[in-house]
Amino acid sequence: MSTTPAHRAAELTDTLPAHGVLPGQRPAAGNGTHSMEVRGVHKAFGDFKVLQGMNLNFVDDAITTVLGPSGTGKSVLIKHLVGLLEPDAGEILIHGQDIWRISESERYELRKKFGVLFQDGALFGSMNLYDNTAFPLRKHTDLSEHDISDIVLERLHEVGLDKALTKYPNEVSGGMRKRAGFARALVMDPDIVLFDEPDSGLDPVRTSLLNDLILEMHRQHKGTYLLVTHDIRTARKVSDYVGLIWKGKVVHYGEAEAAFNSADPFVRQFLSGDSAGPLGMD
Repeated sequence: MSTTPAHRAAELTDTLPAHGVLPGQRPAAGNGTHSMEVRGVHKAFGDFKVLQGMNLNFVDDAITTVLGPSGTGKSVLIKHLVGLLEPDAGEILIHGQDIWRISESERYELRKKFGVLFQDGALFGSMNLYDNTAFPLRKHTDLSEHDISDIVLERLHEVGLDKALTKYPNEVSGGMRKRAGFARALVMDPDIVLFDEPDSGLDPVRTSLLNDLILEMHRQHKGTYLLVTHDIRTARKVSDYVGLIWKGKVVHYGEAEAAFNSADPFVRQFLSGDSAGPLGMD
């Protein structure tokens, strides 16, 4: 009897331990600790169930990619991690703290440990790239403009934008806006960096260049990186770990090499992009 993706997700939800790593899978990178954990998280909007008992963790100093078809809850997961959405049930742990069992002011401070690169860079159109990058430092620190300048110029140089710092978002390409968003995400020296569809809207060459930049910045700055995407090439190039979700449940989670060599029909079909398999148009 064939196994549907929904059945497969339900089976794995029952067998996944709380830490999200399947039995027999061993960490490929990172230090083995977990600054972000998702435990039994449910979230629904009206009658639409988005997350259904999700269990995941993210190994520190490693790059984890979460993939899945459109509408499966990837962006909703990111909003939970940064405390923009409260789960209906379950826990979101950041550095061991359940972010919904602390005060709003404590949650606000915790968010400073995050850097986020949004799909389109989410830059302020009225600010040039320098001021966009400086914004978090001006908002959340007491640093002098001289110190802010040193940090901003270094980050813009790292992403190859030191000659475009006076340009405005509408004066640069989509790839440059992504890189400026990345510089801003790193400007507070965050412990955790989240990427929401970083390859969205980019051609294959610029996607590959952005992936190179992600790898280089992680090599330099370390930290826990989480990318949510549906781009298989991105996942293959940057990932230490791969998670695959379907209809708000974990279908697979483990080392990237294990994921891309998986014999599971759903995992193999999705990661190879084949039309034949349990995943259909519905």
